[in-house]
Amino acid sequence: MSFTAKDVQNLRQSTGVGILDAKKALEANDGDMEAATSWLRVQGLASAAKRADREASQGAVTVIRDGNVAALVEMRCETDFVAKSGEFISILDDITAAVARDGEGAVDAFADQIDTLRTTLKENISLGRVVRLVAGDNETVDTYLHQQSGRGVNAVAVVVKGANEEVAHEIAVHIAFAKPQYLKRDEVPADEVAKERATVEEISRNEGKPEAAMPKIIEGRLNAWFKDRVLNEQAYVKDEKQSIEQFLGAGSITAYAQVVIGG
Repeated sequence: MSFTAKDVQNLRQSTGVGILDAKKALEANDGDMEAATSWLRVQGLASAAKRADREASQGAVTVIRDGNVAALVEMRCETDFVAKSGEFISILDDITAAVARDGEGAVDAFADQIDTLRTTLKENISLGRVVRLVAGDNETVDTYLHQQSGRGVNAVAVVVKGANEEVAHEIAVHIAFAKPQYLKRDEVPADEVAKERATVEEISRNEGKPEAAMPKIIEGRLNAWFKDRVLNEQAYVKDEKQSIEQFLGAGSITAYAQVVIGG
């Protein structure tokens, strides 16, 4: 009995196994779906379906720079034990190199390997963020990776314009430490700003601040809130007397990406 790609997909969805295992099961049972399902249960593979619902809050992240390109890839799992394993780190490194070379779509070619890893290591494993940054004219790209127990846990890639590689690296290190949520103030969603404005206004009124001084007090507290979240406005970690924007001088940040495992 023959089978189609749709049969493979249906078997995957009903059992939770990877593509390769679904194909093997159907081949071993002449395309009979019921027999293939039983075969997977006997092999102990169908239990992967239960793993898909388990929380994958651990993992690892890798970032590499290749010329004017930086690639950052996150892979998630359930435990740090698996995240530190050789198989896990090896495939993550391969995926990151492929993304740097061929673009973010390169991850599609690794679907079967991730399925196999999921079955071999018996955990819910999936790709997280995949980012590729390219530096253009008069731009520089750099990266930073903080490792813990042999795996990357805090990865940064940044592109700066009108600044050298040393400055780009300093910005990457700052981002790793300060964990900004946005690059510019105008990127912060309007509803978040409105919510915070209402909150600081209520706090200020509860403190009995003078009504005439209220607008200035609210703006001051709102500016402090922005400084915690917006990269350009954050105090530079190595010299808190100046903001990142001031540290850059004539330079500017074009783009950045950060992934913190468990963060």
